[in-house]
Amino acid sequence: MKRPRIVHLESVSSTQDVARDLPIGSIVVADHQTAGRGRDDHRWEAPPGSALLVSFVLAPHPLLSIAAGVAAAEACGQGVRLKWPNDLLLDGRKVGGILVEATPAKAVCGIGINLTWAPEGAAKLEQPWNQVLKSLRRSMTRWTSMSPDQVVSRWRVLSDTIGRRVRVEWPGGAVEGLAQDIDAGGRLLVDGRAISAGSLTVLGG
Repeated sequence: MKRPRIVHLESVSSTQDVARDLPIGSIVVADHQTAGRGRDDHRWEAPPGSALLVSFVLAPHPLLSIAAGVAAAEACGQGVRLKWPNDLLLDGRKVGGILVEATPAKAVCGIGINLTWAPEGAAKLEQPWNQVLKSLRRSMTRWTSMSPDQVVSRWRVLSDTIGRRVRVEWPGGAVEGLAQDIDAGGRLLVDGRAISAGSLTVLGG
C-alpha cells in the first residue's frame, strides 16, 4: 500500500492533476499553476508565488465541499466568509475557491487562495504562505472529521449567501429567490427548492 506523500512543486499544470494519482493523506502544493481550474472549467490564474495552491487527497466525504469551505474560511480568518457553493469571500470579494473531484475510492480537494495578488475585482489575503498552509492543514483535518450536522451548522454561521436574494444558474435551468438555508446534504434552499449545484449571483448588491 502506498504511503501518503507531501509534494511541493515550483510549477505544475494543476495540483489536482498530480494529487489524483496519490494515496489518501497526500498533499500537493505548487508555487505556480499553468492550467489551474475552478468549478465549471473556469481558469484559475495567479502569478508565481502569489497564491496558496494546494490539493488534499482525502477519503470520500458526503459534505467535502462544505467542510473544506469551513476549514479554509477558518484558516484564513480576517472575516473570510462563504459563498455557496465553493467561494471564499473577503469584504464581499472573492479571495479563494474550492474544487472537489470525487470517485468512490477517494476525493481530491483543491483550494486556491489569493495571498499577495488578485485579479481585478477580487481580494487578496496578505498573509504569509507558510502560515496559511499550516492553518489550513490543521483546519482540514479537523473539519473533515466532524459530523455532518457540525459541518452544516458552522457553514451557516460563516455564510454570506443565506438571507440574500440570489439567482442560481445551471445547464438548462435557473432559479431566482431568497437563499433560505442549506440542507443536511449541503444543497442550497432557494424559496423552498433544493439546489445541488450551479453558478450563484447575489441580486440587488
